[in-house]
Amino acid sequence: MNKIRAAITSVGHYVPPKVLSNFDLEKMVDTNDEWIRTRTGISERRVFEGGATSDLAIPAVQMVLKNRGITADEIDVIIFATVTPDMFFPATACVLQEKIGAKKAWGFDISAACSGFVYALSVGTQLVETGAYKKVLVVGADKMSSIMDYTDRNTAILFGDGAGAVLLEPSSDPALGVIDHKLYSDGSGGQYLYMKGGGSLNPPSHESIDQKMHYLVQDGKAVFKVAVMGMADVSAEILTRNNLKGSDVDWLVPHQANLRIIDATADRMGLDKSKVMININKYGNTTAATIPLCLSEWWHEGKVKKGQNLVLASFGAGYTWGAVYVKWAY
Repeated sequence: MNKIRAAITSVGHYVPPKVLSNFDLEKMVDTNDEWIRTRTGISERRVFEGGATSDLAIPAVQMVLKNRGITADEIDVIIFATVTPDMFFPATACVLQEKIGAKKAWGFDISAACSGFVYALSVGTQLVETGAYKKVLVVGADKMSSIMDYTDRNTAILFGDGAGAVLLEPSSDPALGVIDHKLYSDGSGGQYLYMKGGGSLNPPSHESIDQKMHYLVQDGKAVFKVAVMGMADVSAEILTRNNLKGSDVDWLVPHQANLRIIDATADRMGLDKSKVMININKYGNTTAATIPLCLSEWWHEGKVKKGQNLVLASFGAGYTWGAVYVKWAY
């Protein structure tokens, strides 16, 4: 019996219209455009003022459905990767299910920070491979502006809001689809990138608000060092596992955290920069949304073609990191 392979059969994305440029940030914190661009590669990011993370995801999902020519009630499962859920519970996947009318779907959230989409894609792939589900919607969306301290120049410059989504279905060609994945985590890194407040450790209180516990905190230098190594290593590992060389890769789809991390990963894989998807300059770090946002933009521009080899790679809080090898199916 042939193995069922899961394939990405549709993509979609959304970014809100409001732009927060480096020049806007110059008026808010002690920083400047040149400093931000040379160290991160970011020129601007988007800020969502129209609601919650689920609302941010709806246009991306609607694009997925339209591209595939299906309705929401055909979806079997919704996996929603985010660190900015609408609420602790119900899951944002359930909120989204109601808003888009996916009446037959069950769903759940995945919290793996910037690796959320790669984790979710890997889980969704295996749900399809079991044969139990035909249409799995994988969403990566974050309203990072909701947990940003815009008086902290170390983090305010990095993050933006955005959403991306893909549909996973059984592949009609067993040679195409999600071929392999490798995921890691290391909880010892949790002390360098976190949000302390709001959970059972530090429930909301006057004290937690006064101490700014409900904002993202990052030790940039500590995270940068391990992110460069982690994302580059796992990308190289996925190539070795599948007997691929850098020249075999058509696109590296890296998490958009910092242009220097992306460049280091491409160098480690022996990839020319022309084969790397980069949109960090426009959107900053949209956390779980960065990879599907790239995939969708590049596909809509006609750059991603059937049969191409793609490596999706990420590194995020947790620490979490991983890579997925996809042979593009549509």
